[in-house]
Amino acid sequence: MNLNIPISQIMTSDVRTVKRTADLRHVNTLMKEKNIRHLPVVDGERLVGIVSRTDIMRLSFGDIYDNQSGADETMFDMLSLDQVMVHKPVSVRHDTTLRDVALKLASSDYHAFPVTDEEKVVGIITTTDIIRYLISGME
Repeated sequence: MNLNIPISQIMTSDVRTVKRTADLRHVNTLMKEKNIRHLPVVDGERLVGIVSRTDIMRLSFGDIYDNQSGADETMFDMLSLDQVMVHKPVSVRHDTTLRDVALKLASSDYHAFPVTDEEKVVGIITTTDIIRYLISGME
């Protein structure tokens, strides 16, 4: 198993992004329907943030309390994506090695990094991607 491969070989390259101006209802729906845990946020093609399912769940009351599903919609109307996302997220270049990304993930509170070529998002690498790669090398 080669830990010196570029991250571009195992990253998710068909990454979905959302515009900085997207509303939280759209972000929530997209994450639920497509089973997405992390969404890079862009302004044009430039990476400006990242939002996670956990960030959205922190706003959600409907799953916790009976008859409170409308509270989620109110929260989504009150806040903007810009208020919820992580600004200036840690990202990695597409040519960063798997070893370096794994070390960076292990020493941070994050579970995913947008992958960039200059400022353009070209993929996303998650702890799950790395675990899948490691498991495939064990078979």
